[in-house]
Amino acid sequence: MSQNNSKKDPRLISYNTLRITIGWLGILLLPLAMIAGNFLFGQCHFLQDSNSHYYYTITGNLFTGILCAVALFLIAYKGFDNDHIFTSLAGLFALGVAMFPTNDTSTDGCAIVHLPPNELQNIVHYSSAALFFITLAYISLFLFTKSKGYKTKQKEKRNKVYVVCGAVILIAITSIALFTLFGKDDILDNYNLTFWLEWVALIAFGLSWLVKGELILEDKHPKGNS
Repeated sequence: MSQNNSKKDPRLISYNTLRITIGWLGILLLPLAMIAGNFLFGQCHFLQDSNSHYYYTITGNLFTGILCAVALFLIAYKGFDNDHIFTSLAGLFALGVAMFPTNDTSTDGCAIVHLPPNELQNIVHYSSAALFFITLAYISLFLFTKSKGYKTKQKEKRNKVYVVCGAVILIAITSIALFTLFGKDDILDNYNLTFWLEWVALIAFGLSWLVKGELILEDKHPKGNS
């Protein structure tokens, strides 16, 4: 949808604002807020094993709050046709990640909250996380690339970005799964690979939504479709 059409229909402005907000939350606020908060207020200079492990640090409430905000934005987003089904699913999976924390395996002393291990809770957490990213990849690959009417050159460029972002999400999450499946958890932990791969997936997720909100590669005339 074009900026010109957005000016005629206030609902479209809110959609684009929602998309851009979701994008920035994914790219910046979730990982960066965790790192900065622990460094500034928790005197913790260590990266955690994953984004989820920040739940136990001084920024735990912020981690949960940002995830819940992303979840609510995704659930509130309607989009076109059946888009809302998949964005709502992604939102529910994000809530699963927030409400069922991973087991605390950190050994760097940054954790200020400690909970007894719970295997069922751990399974729900990682299942929710995997389904969250898979759903985001599906949205980018198959929903954002849809067109109605005339497809502009900018829309074609946006579609390429959506495909790359969806593929990057899948590659990052599959890499984590393969390392875990083949017993290479030590590599994941020693180099914080889970954290970095999650951040790569979150950047791809956020970028696709920023493009969908036409913050980037905006149509110059009203014929386009996001």
